[in-house]
Amino acid sequence: MKSYEVNFDGLVGPTHNYGGLSYGNVASQSNSQQSSNPKEAALQGLAKMKALMEMGFQQGVLAPQERPDVAALRRLGFAGSDAQVIERAAKDAMPLLVASCSASSMWVANAATVSPSADTADGRVHFTAANLNCKYHRSIEHPTTSRVLGAMFADQQHFAHHAALPAVAQFGDEGAANHTRFCRDYGQAGVEFFVFGRSAFDTRYPAPQKYPARQTLEASQAVARLHGLSDDGVVYAQQNPSVIDQGVFHNDVIAVGNGEVLFYHEDAFLETDKMLAELDAKLGKRGGNFQSICVPRSQVAVEDAVRSYLFNSQLLSRADGSMLLIVPEECRGNERVWQYLQGLTSSGGLIREVKVFDLKQSMQNGGGPACLRLRVALNQTELAAVNPGVIMTAPLYGTLTQWVDKHYRDRLSENDLADPQLLLECRTALDELTQILKLGAVYPFQIN
Repeated sequence: MKSYEVNFDGLVGPTHNYGGLSYGNVASQSNSQQSSNPKEAALQGLAKMKALMEMGFQQGVLAPQERPDVAALRRLGFAGSDAQVIERAAKDAMPLLVASCSASSMWVANAATVSPSADTADGRVHFTAANLNCKYHRSIEHPTTSRVLGAMFADQQHFAHHAALPAVAQFGDEGAANHTRFCRDYGQAGVEFFVFGRSAFDTRYPAPQKYPARQTLEASQAVARLHGLSDDGVVYAQQNPSVIDQGVFHNDVIAVGNGEVLFYHEDAFLETDKMLAELDAKLGKRGGNFQSICVPRSQVAVEDAVRSYLFNSQLLSRADGSMLLIVPEECRGNERVWQYLQGLTSSGGLIREVKVFDLKQSMQNGGGPACLRLRVALNQTELAAVNPGVIMTAPLYGTLTQWVDKHYRDRLSENDLADPQLLLECRTALDELTQILKLGAVYPFQIN
């Protein structure tokens, strides 16, 4: 039976803004307080989805969240009508209003961790929504994320959903941004690769000194247990604390994997040789031939990798067995990174082509091509069981671009977030979107 890796891209929400909320994310902080263009951001993301679909890749879409999150503000003591809650938050605690308006759910690499049926004990595809408890503006996402994923992957014969881990520091979980999977074929048993920044309970593991390590070893282990993964199909690796302190807030900012290949920076991990040997041995036992591409620091410094988001790229398998790398425009704008990529693709190695996409609106807030997609490996039967409304087609692309043009603003500043009309615009747009994507009632305003 044929199997596929389906990329479900996050649709940028109507309140996309530059709040500078993510400490440790250099791009997010450096562009704080600038005016954003939600319409352009959404259209840029849709253009990438359409392009990959036209290249022959399976592509889906994952809906944004209701923002501002008035219910979250009510839990923090703001009372009255929705308009009054927004007005009082803007007057007394503007940072909380900004956080409640964040469109960060667009980066669905953080939405969940996904294990394909070939790896799990019960033969179903497993999803665990990420608690994202390191950042308040992201910690409020997982209840809606779980409902949206449940509406997309509803058939319990094929899909299993787990609630987010306990929202405490010891189980900080950032989803697929710190998880990848190696396999010979998407439908065959593979090796799931969990990368953590620190251990909550074992002091033998060093921790970064400047920026927080968002993923714990204990969270990764808990997800592996929930998904019914076997020990011989899992590898845990620690992210290098020094690169976290240089702005590598997730592993997908310094490494990306697909199929049998890991593309990574020389400074990405601790005990790299040991990790590579374990991946090679475990994948070999499952019929795979593990291969790695190390980018030397002498050619690309960590700083250049962070600024260009070289590794926050999509590494895609083509029909001829070669690989395609999808990178943001910022890679072409960095001389050292672009020179490296030109050499990489001309060498006749595994990665034969690089395609560049303009994702400036997302990039300025600290998320590139890989942040915008959640990878789900599905066989033909499972793909047929996915809600068909979320699978990208040419007609759906046309409908969604019209929907964005109708509902989104082309400029949004911090002061605009205090406008109660923005909430009404968002709810009107999302109510229409759930009908387009056939999701049913997934948002609080539709349920309550």
